[in-house]
Amino acid sequence: MSCCTPDGSCSTTATPATAAVTEGVTTVYAVAGMTCGHCEATLTREIGAADGVRSVEVDRAAGRVSVTTDGEPDDAVLAKVVDEAGYELTGRAS
Repeated sequence: MSCCTPDGSCSTTATPATAAVTEGVTTVYAVAGMTCGHCEATLTREIGAADGVRSVEVDRAAGRVSVTTDGEPDDAVLAKVVDEAGYELTGRAS
């Protein structure tokens, strides 16, 4: 018996994983008080250290911070982190 299928492919080839790759949840927040590159770096570092945060992108000019988390973010925790860093999370950006 051959391991090849009628279309010429090998039936012993590993099949692709069926588990979904989790992309994460990206939420954009409005943050007040950012004035320079140091502000961007500080927020990137501090928010990035929070549990469940995968990535942070800070747009100082727009006053926005995009946070990608493993699941739904905890707005209260992120607001506290931002506050402790010296800025103000004013809510989710629309």
